[in-house]
Amino acid sequence: MLKLRENYKYALVVPSSMGVRITPADRQPVHTSTNYFMHATSAETNVLNISASLGLPTKVLTTFVEDSPIAAFIKNSLRLRNIDYEGREVPQGGPWGYRHQFNIADSGYGLRGPRVANDRAGEVGLTLNIRDFDLERIFGTEGVQILHLSGLVGALSHETSIFCLELARAAKKYGTRISFDLNYRASFWKNREKELREIFSEIASVTDILIGNEEDFQLALGVKGPEAGGKDLSAKIEGFKGMIEEVKKAYPNASVFATTLREVISANEHLWGAILNAGGKWNVADPRPIPVLDRIGGGDGFVGGLLYGILRGFSYEDCLHFGWATGVLATTVLTDYATPADESQVWDIWKGNARVKR
Repeated sequence: MLKLRENYKYALVVPSSMGVRITPADRQPVHTSTNYFMHATSAETNVLNISASLGLPTKVLTTFVEDSPIAAFIKNSLRLRNIDYEGREVPQGGPWGYRHQFNIADSGYGLRGPRVANDRAGEVGLTLNIRDFDLERIFGTEGVQILHLSGLVGALSHETSIFCLELARAAKKYGTRISFDLNYRASFWKNREKELREIFSEIASVTDILIGNEEDFQLALGVKGPEAGGKDLSAKIEGFKGMIEEVKKAYPNASVFATTLREVISANEHLWGAILNAGGKWNVADPRPIPVLDRIGGGDGFVGGLLYGILRGFSYEDCLHFGWATGVLATTVLTDYATPADESQVWDIWKGNARVKR
């Protein structure tokens, strides 16, 4: 297992741009709905939520719009979820100034697939700046076991790219392990390919845990390998294995590699699996059918469970199984983050035990 810091205040820290997600009630389409459910969210705090729910100390580094009721809503949500936060209060600057992002999602139903619209104009997270955080205090004095970075924040703007890079450098300096979910998004990379490739490659060079699919590794890091995609999950597994052998050569600091496997039967049913390489050994959670209430956040749930297992010192096989199950848990709830009641609930999901517990 990865050797983690013994003296720390936080088990897991993430940088993130916080926002809210609004979803029509009863899995109805966005364009015909008048009744919505709203919750505070971000991909990175979705990852934190597993460890936070199960008692580990976590923190998000972010920014807030000053005097905003949406910012207050987000802070209240983070407190309820046992997630500490730190971030600058940014003046809104008038009605056309900064705000928190809105994510508008149709969960889909049956053969009507999910649709997600992101409204990120003027997003306050674009202002994330390394000068606003005391890295010596966070990583040196307080201490962090794992810093988790997402390619979504890393590619949001030039400032956030530099922010993530400097966080990775500081984490490396103070002996904090680094997890990096590449999360390649073509729209974020448009006209910034050279800049982002260099930054992502440097972050990956100091990363201990690399997460992503074949497309992520090829497009974000430029690692050549088998063609991305394919409908057959067994082919995806073999393709990922071949890709990781190439990634290992290019980024020898990393010792853990993981991705999820998903085949969509309908919006209500998926085949869900996962694969992990650690210590030179492959562990595979073979894809099996799962019922789906809302698919958004399943991948974050997997990463959150995987990192929780590493933080708790689970075997790598159990880390994979736990992550598979927390990913499944995320697809059973209306929020896009999983909130396990306890570890036994997660292990029951892995075992396929849905019997009532009294």
